[in-house]
Amino acid sequence: MGDTTDAVVVGSGINGLVAAALLADAGWSVRLVERSESIGGFIDSGERTVPGYVHDTYSSWHPLFVTGGAYAELGDDLHRHGLEYRNTDDLVTASVAADGRATVAHRDPSRTEFADPADQRRYLEALDAFGADVDLIGGILGSEFRSGATVSAVTGLLRRNRVDGVEALVRDAVSSGRGWCRREFVGTEVDRLWVPWLLHSGLAPDSASGGLMIPIFAATMHGAGLPIVAGGAARFVDAFRSLLVERGVVIETGADVEAIEVSGGRAVGVRFADGRRFRASRAVIASVSPGALYGQLLPSEVAGGAATVARRFRPGRAAMQIHVALDRAPRWRDSRLDATPLVHLSDGSATTAVACAQAEAGLLPGTPTVVVGQQFVIDPSRVPDGAGSLWIQLQEVPFAPIGDAAGTIHADGRWTPDVTRAYVDRVLDRIEQQAPGLQASIVGIDTITPPDLQAHNVNAENGDPYGGSAELDQNFLWRPAVGRGSHRTAVPGLWHIGASTHPGPGLGGGSGVIVAQSLTTPPVTTRVRDRLRGMLTHR
Repeated sequence: MGDTTDAVVVGSGINGLVAAALLADAGWSVRLVERSESIGGFIDSGERTVPGYVHDTYSSWHPLFVTGGAYAELGDDLHRHGLEYRNTDDLVTASVAADGRATVAHRDPSRTEFADPADQRRYLEALDAFGADVDLIGGILGSEFRSGATVSAVTGLLRRNRVDGVEALVRDAVSSGRGWCRREFVGTEVDRLWVPWLLHSGLAPDSASGGLMIPIFAATMHGAGLPIVAGGAARFVDAFRSLLVERGVVIETGADVEAIEVSGGRAVGVRFADGRRFRASRAVIASVSPGALYGQLLPSEVAGGAATVARRFRPGRAAMQIHVALDRAPRWRDSRLDATPLVHLSDGSATTAVACAQAEAGLLPGTPTVVVGQQFVIDPSRVPDGAGSLWIQLQEVPFAPIGDAAGTIHADGRWTPDVTRAYVDRVLDRIEQQAPGLQASIVGIDTITPPDLQAHNVNAENGDPYGGSAELDQNFLWRPAVGRGSHRTAVPGLWHIGASTHPGPGLGGGSGVIVAQSLTTPPVTTRVRDRLRGMLTHR
């Protein structure tokens, strides 16, 4: 293929993988370049604790992928290349309050228990309302926001729901998760169950758009469950690699792009730190942060004022992972949790909002929201017979802790071994309260701190794995603000994808789909012309 291909894709996270696969399927020659030694971004797995235990290193759950456009286009081929999923048929997720009360969600939403029957009716109504409009809402989230496709979807919503219905949807989109739950329900079940899930989209309980995201999370998981990759997330990457190779994509790893080259006002290729160059005759697609794209990769005379705007793009809260190998499965006080794949330790908005505020103030939260994944419940092959494991995610931690909200850990701005160990102990103690005997069954622990996340993936600025804060001024129309929220940059031939672009973080691969389709779908005028030619030919 030589040094010139139709497209060069920079970055091999989920969006880069999807864009490369779809472009190659459309007949483009594609080169995928990645600075790390392996592709996949935050998708990986391995024996991180002791032999015989497979842990999903970073991301794990795939409900957004299997319900999105990327899977619709690529799913069959990925399964042909070895992808297999394991899923739950009943219990999906739960939230446990400090007093031990658990709220549990089943695949069948009518089995979710409410103290007030009116709340259950309203919950099912909210799911039905989202389901009735999921095609149009999906059309908005799966298209360029400033595009004819979005206008068409909004028009469809107006036609279907009238002005009042669309206004109610907009109201949800600017509401916080806490506010939406208080407005719609008498009891606390929905708040406790679904507000902690907002952390998985980079939001906090009091962030705008939580009122839209809660029904999306709930409907998606009731409908699709919590699929995980059989044998570990690395097999998802293996399937993608095999598919890309089959489609002729050239994969370059250990390739650190130093600059995007621009000639005649157009992006024409990339240059590496070692001096190598690869040309792109049709498109350069960059899955990087706005700061990296406009502040490092583009020449300053080309980036211009966009570099200033990009510098204002804020990272969100940092995150960390703890992997735990157990010689037996956890025994929860509420036995329903023994078979629940993902459990949040949270009182909902009441404690999660406080922990978010403490983390954003640079403090280690005194009562963190603990995400406890039990993948072995639906994929027993990940652990030895009779054993268990925990995938623990903490999404309310500071990148550089300057203090401790509980006043017991001495933090001076660094994740030292002592600070890390003390905070891990706090988290495990919190789980122990709900699953007695847990710590006595631990045979191995592996911890990934916020600086570790950033070191693994430079797009995780300040340890934020979600590609930047998802506050309303950096979401939807304004994600990112650079280029007026479009994936098409001001530089012809250069496109921007990744978690920092619309539709944001997650394993959906949405921006990869949007850009690949934008590049391979004929313009409207061309489609109309071809349709007219076909009509005349048939006549």
